[in-house]
Amino acid sequence: MLDLTFSPEQEMLRDTVRGVCATASPLSVVRELEDDPRGYAPELWKQLAHLDLIGLQLPEQYGGSGMTAVEGVVVYEEFGRALAPSPHFVSAVLSAGALARAGDEDQKRAWLPRVVTGEAVLTPAWLEPEHTFAPTGVQLRAVPDDDGWTLTGTKRHVAFASSADRLVVLARTGDAVADVDLFLVDPAAEGVTLTQQLSVGSDAQYRVDLDGVRVATSDRIGAAGSGWATWDEVLHDATILAAAQAVGGARYALEITVQYAKDRQQFDKPLGAFQALAHYLADAATAVDGAEVLVHEAAWARAEGRSVAKLAPMAKLFACSTYRDVTATAQQIFGGIGFTVEFDIQLYFRRAKQLQLSWLDTRDLEERIATAVLDA
Repeated sequence: MLDLTFSPEQEMLRDTVRGVCATASPLSVVRELEDDPRGYAPELWKQLAHLDLIGLQLPEQYGGSGMTAVEGVVVYEEFGRALAPSPHFVSAVLSAGALARAGDEDQKRAWLPRVVTGEAVLTPAWLEPEHTFAPTGVQLRAVPDDDGWTLTGTKRHVAFASSADRLVVLARTGDAVADVDLFLVDPAAEGVTLTQQLSVGSDAQYRVDLDGVRVATSDRIGAAGSGWATWDEVLHDATILAAAQAVGGARYALEITVQYAKDRQQFDKPLGAFQALAHYLADAATAVDGAEVLVHEAAWARAEGRSVAKLAPMAKLFACSTYRDVTATAQQIFGGIGFTVEFDIQLYFRRAKQLQLSWLDTRDLEERIATAVLDA
């Protein structure tokens, strides 16, 4: 039976994460880190490691906590609420998730314990200029040589690349659609060039150029040609958590907007007393609650071992659309001052759009949902 009630332990987890974000990464720190080359707060990262929250969903035999997507959603709603700047998503969810699923024992023992403690940061290098989120969008080539591979090509939107100990590079190894493999690449290796990209979310993104970069055979993750299948499976967890992040951000944006509508006086009455604005806020509250239920259902299904091929993209599609719409409405209610850097709502407005475009955009999510619906 579907049960969306959080346990007392999960509510304690929520309180813990909210407290850590409030003390180690308040919005003042978020502002300081905008366009920072490193892009995350060391104190927050240290606290997350101390509380065993980095390896929350990683296997216990490698130091993780082995918890489910439900606990992951609890944590990521709070990350979204606080706009917490950390490489948790790219390192502990995406990269370590791929290693946990497909890596050999040597790779797991070498990297997963270090990821869990925060000692090492891994980040995926996936998207390429003018290419899509689909497997055919991976065109960076990995050419076999005598004792390994040579990688040549360009990746964009590589988060926290300057802080990473390894890049998890998706590279094409053949001409078939799914001939994609995952490789561990040292960002300090000869032939690797990092160039910071400025984004609407002001986070730490990089363009990564690989020019004849050599990697050993032991640096390939998984069997030949299995990279895209591994990556696609990891994206199920990732999209659910990204959706949870959107819900957390949307709910906080709605809270501060409602408070502003109560406090701000116009024509001798609060803004919220005007029916048009009140109805906008009612629609926003309805959408946020709906997105939250959908995200919680997707997390529950994942924790129960059920297919989330449709639920995961639905959750991200609706949650990110809601986040974008709620913050756009909030900007209108705040008026011109809402666009100024002194007000917090613009932080959420910008990050809402970036999250909507990242880690599978609207078009790709709709394609995934349509495939699941039509194949049912």
